[in-house]
Amino acid sequence: MVHDHSLRKYTLAALTAFLAAGATGLAFAGWLNHGEGIFQSMIQTGLSWCF
Repeated sequence: MVHDHSLRKYTLAALTAFLAAGATGLAFAGWLNHGEGIFQSMIQTGLSWCF
């Protein structure tokens, strides 16, 4: 029983890490595809100094 609980904990941690990596990858891909437009709109609103 203790082994089953430990396995479930590691599986949940691995799934969480996998989902976080996927979300990070999607955000990075979105930035690569739309980064110039995002930056141009930030220049127009005066927020480009943050970068």
